Amino acid sequence: MLLPQERMERIAKLAMLPGQLSQLVVGLSEAQLTTHFLPDEWTVAQNVHHLGDSHMNSVIRLKLILTEDHPTLRPYDQDAWALTPEANSAELTPSLTLLSGLHARWVRLFSELEESQWQRTGYHPENGDVSVEDLLITYAAHGEGHLDQIRRTLAAAPH
Repeated sequence: MLLPQERMERIAKLAMLPGQLSQLVVGLSEAQLTTHFLPDEWTVAQNVHHLGDSHMNSVIRLKLILTEDHPTLRPYDQDAWALTPEANSAELTPSLTLLSGLHARWVRLFSELEESQWQRTGYHPENGDVSVEDLLITYAAHGEGHLDQIRRTLAAAPH
């Protein structure tokens, strides 16, 4: 179990992600956003749109865990989602806007939870039992991981 300070540090990571992401991608060319510079890695655009998809799913899972008794959390095929037309678009504004609003609500929700709510769980068919605290730990790291992937992708672009 995380200490309250550790929770706040992870919540702060969620709060900072939309701004960090915007700073990293605003002003990039269409080619920089949509070219596969690293084999078997997503493009910058796919990473941005995936963060919107993934974090939206996580907020829904969180709300289900908080409002239902041990709900089953539906998985989805993130690689298939990354192939949909809008997930390959260089138009990032909708996903950046989504992330900004979504993270503001997510941060507020996490910040206002009662201690007993942190241990509530749902069941994920691929991952087993998942607690509210597990979601925080996972998604604070998830955002940082994709920022790193975007940086590595851009570093691999020919100069």
